[in-house]
Parts: sequence; C-alpha cells; structure tokens
Amino acid sequence: MKNSDRYIKIVEWSEEDQCYVGTCPGLFYGGCHGDNEAGVYKELCEIVEENVALYKENGKPLPPETAGKEYSGKFLLRPGKELHKSLAIRALQADESLNNFCLNALKKALFQSNRSNGLTKGST
Repeated sequence: MKNSDRYIKIVEWSEEDQCYVGTCPGLFYGGCHGDNEAGVYKELCEIVEENVALYKENGKPLPPETAGKEYSGKFLLRPGKELHKSLAIRALQADESLNNFCLNALKKALFQSNRSNGLTKGST
C-alpha cells in the first residue's frame, strides 16, 4: 500500500462552482476542480502523491491517516449550557432521550445538507 492510499480523497459536485471539486481533508487544504469527475479524481491523486513526497522531502511526519480509520461510534460534544438546556427541553417535549433527540437532529441536518449538495442519503 502506498502512503497516499492512507488518505481519503473526495470528489463531489459543487452547485456553487458548477464543477467537480476534489479534496483530501487531513492532508492538505484546498484541492482541485474541473468539469470531468474522473479527471478531477486523477488530478487529486497526483496532488496527494506530491504532498506525501513533500512531507518526506522535508523530513516531516505524515498526518494521521484518514482512509480505513475505525470509529468507536462515540464522541464528546460540548454544546454550552444554553444549547444543552434547549436540547434537553426539546428532547423532553419529543418524549425522547437527549442522546436520541440529538442523533435524530444530526441525521436530519446531514441529510438536508447532502440533498442541498446533490448527494443522496446513501452516499454518506
């Protein structure tokens, strides 16, 4: 496996820019763009290879890998006192636990965001 294979490469359609945009979060900021999805992915792979080579050339350790990373299904969220209170009240009103209420709110927000970006529910 090449070091570049350890990083997630994302190519998605941008309604705002009316083109495909390629990014590699965790390795570098910015990315590439173009009218052809496959072409953008190819260019993105080249940019990732170049960035990995630059890290090695400069003797810097590579950032933590993003591809193949396993997730525990848990994370700590610090919403602040007021938002915590508001969420707890809304969860009570919905007759749900705070955890379930927040999970459903996050799923709904993510689904709406994906729809506005032209992604389908199954592509997350």
